[in-house]
Amino acid sequence: MQFSSLSSRSMNSPSSAKRSAGFTLVELLVVLVILGLLAALVAPRVLSYLGSSKTKTAHLQITSFADALDLYRLDNQGLPTTAEGLKALVEKPASATGWNGPYLSQSKIPQDPWGNDYQYRSPGQHGAYDILSLGADGKPGGEGENQDVVSW
Repeated sequence: MQFSSLSSRSMNSPSSAKRSAGFTLVELLVVLVILGLLAALVAPRVLSYLGSSKTKTAHLQITSFADALDLYRLDNQGLPTTAEGLKALVEKPASATGWNGPYLSQSKIPQDPWGNDYQYRSPGQHGAYDILSLGADGKPGGEGENQDVVSW
């Protein structure tokens, strides 16, 4: 019994309270170094997923435009001209006689994930129409996140 009373006295002594009161500078530095290493390993991975998700979003939007253009073609026996553009999917152009839109759920044509307008050509160089986004750099060509996202 005396042993337990001695140990409880030693735990409550002022010198042991000072030792367990906080972290040492070395312990904090070790934690910061570990966090820095984790951030250095994880950050590039997260940023690459962000870039690829924008490209995937552009592909999905172009597919949505293509589906809407197919419905437009059925109703109007043709596609909107290059001058009418994708805007014809949400606002009736003067040349559309059987327009039964809007063909998109949005009230205006969305921009690509990088804040640029999609480009539309009809007739297209690669099919009945071409829809493209110029990627993150806004210039033709490119690789990675700067690559063009196209409908063909």
